[in-house]
Amino acid sequence: MCGICGQFNYERQAPVLRRDVEKMARSMVHRGPDDEGYYVSGPLGLGFRRLSIIDIEGGHQPMSDQDETIRVVFNGEIYNFPELRRELEGFGHVFRTRCDTEVIVLGYKQWGDEVLNRLNGMFGLAIWDERKRRLVIARDPFGIKPIYYKIDDGNVWFGSEIRSILATTKESPEPDPTALNLFLRYRFTPAPYTVFRGIRKLAAGTMLIFEDGGYELRRWYRFRPEPFSPVKSEGQAREELLEIYKRALKRHLLSDVPLGILLSGGVDSALLLALMNLYGNSWRSFTVGYGNVFADDELADARQTAAVFGSKHTEVLLDRRTFEESLPRVVEFMEEPVATSSVLPMFFVCERARQDVKVALIGQGPDELFGGYRRHLGTRYGPIWGGLPDWVRRPISSLVKALPRNETLKRGVRSLDTLGRLPRYQQVLSLLPGDQIDGLFKPDVLPPAAGDEILRSWEEFSDLMTETDELGGLQFIELRSTLPDELLMYGDKLSMAHSLEVRVPYLDKEVVEYAERLPAGFKVRNGGGKWLHREVCKAFLPAAILRRKKRGFATNVVDEWFRAAQSRKMEEMLLDRQSHLFDYLRPAAVRGLLEQHRSGASDHHKVLFSLVVLEEWLRASFVPAF
Repeated sequence: MCGICGQFNYERQAPVLRRDVEKMARSMVHRGPDDEGYYVSGPLGLGFRRLSIIDIEGGHQPMSDQDETIRVVFNGEIYNFPELRRELEGFGHVFRTRCDTEVIVLGYKQWGDEVLNRLNGMFGLAIWDERKRRLVIARDPFGIKPIYYKIDDGNVWFGSEIRSILATTKESPEPDPTALNLFLRYRFTPAPYTVFRGIRKLAAGTMLIFEDGGYELRRWYRFRPEPFSPVKSEGQAREELLEIYKRALKRHLLSDVPLGILLSGGVDSALLLALMNLYGNSWRSFTVGYGNVFADDELADARQTAAVFGSKHTEVLLDRRTFEESLPRVVEFMEEPVATSSVLPMFFVCERARQDVKVALIGQGPDELFGGYRRHLGTRYGPIWGGLPDWVRRPISSLVKALPRNETLKRGVRSLDTLGRLPRYQQVLSLLPGDQIDGLFKPDVLPPAAGDEILRSWEEFSDLMTETDELGGLQFIELRSTLPDELLMYGDKLSMAHSLEVRVPYLDKEVVEYAERLPAGFKVRNGGGKWLHREVCKAFLPAAILRRKKRGFATNVVDEWFRAAQSRKMEEMLLDRQSHLFDYLRPAAVRGLLEQHRSGASDHHKVLFSLVVLEEWLRASFVPAF
């Protein structure tokens, strides 16, 4: 796990200054405190910061082949590199290290760009082909590792973090109004946008190719899920998924440094810990919570899981004061605003874990893969609604819209009445209707249809989703858009802020591609989600763990924050006309949302928290956190 960066003056071939590349790399020293490396030659400069995990002595980057015709900088882990190494040795390639980076170098020599489809791992990387004068920048299939870039006047700057690009920028960046609109709709900024005007991020599974004085943006990962034929039996699917989980988990345990697990109170991380015990014992586990302050705290459940599976367990306890005072710092570390309440717990549990381990597994993924959210229930059973006559649907819709709070249910009903697959998914994922979000902005701030830009970024998925059912289509979008640009993005930033590598075994390529070929009935069944995943869990987890209700870090914190009489900090920020967000938004419209939430007429805690996070981001004035 590392930080990479670079500059390529691809059009006029002007020389790159080494000191600029050094500035870029050293802005990310937190990502790689163990080592640094540079390659600067003519119009190209590559920079690297290393967090040593595998082949601690031999993994220096930029890494080249023996002929020094191919050079690579790489952030991430390639979990199938031992198999790829053996295959490449069969072609006559000679390895000089034990590092996974070298399979990218020699794999590119053997297969060209097709090497990307052979990698099973998480990565943001750049490959320089000296003979072709060709630069390839790519992001892994599910966007576990980020890559940002800026193209201007025939030059490109890129890096694992935005701050690496800003390190050499003379002018201060400006917020992008379209991106601000997208953020308020979805709580994150979907690729290719960032909230900084002129700075973009690679979407999951895409690549940039610079060659012959120009460039091309291309989707390299084009997996098209085709349903299994014949359909798997329940027993067959259960056994196959378990074996796939075992293989994925074993791959993700590969490390030359101490490794642990971020443990929640739920079944997903409990199953990870159980599977880890197949290959070792006495693992370090870490959890975070609020004790008796909030009803949905996970500390007790995680403690019980740790006891069942014999891990060496550590708890991190947060209070309201820490939550409030730390938000500005955490927003600054993330670089882009993400308004998910679990960012605070994530930051602090990673900080504590890094004291004992350098790598930690996390149970992200089964909710998206197997239908663990309430929106998946609505999507699964939506066709039943569509089959009802209008005289039945109309009064039910009116009743739902009139309900106080219940915003998730309201979004679901709106989506069921939306024609077109992608617009329907857009409604499912939007916090509020588009016109309501647009109405928050001052006149002339937004370009036309700013909130629909997400549809344009999804259009390239249409030909890959032709065989998926309605639920599978939504999950396909989530795995390539919402997951990488929200949960995985802040997971990367907040773990690497403490020089901790976080791995996501459930997003192993083999796991994802298997799950995407399963029909909806293997995911959502009998009114509940994650059916097949839970069937696998039954082989490892006691009934007490399986019966636990779904929780999430800090699920009730933000709503309590707004509604509690003793805590007015967030409300004051939204009512202060001097707040920076009112450079773009209408104070009266924001005040209306807050009043509706206070009265209990609507549950706006998600969009209100988004506004607060936006204000904290604006107040940071784009000053790097390091």
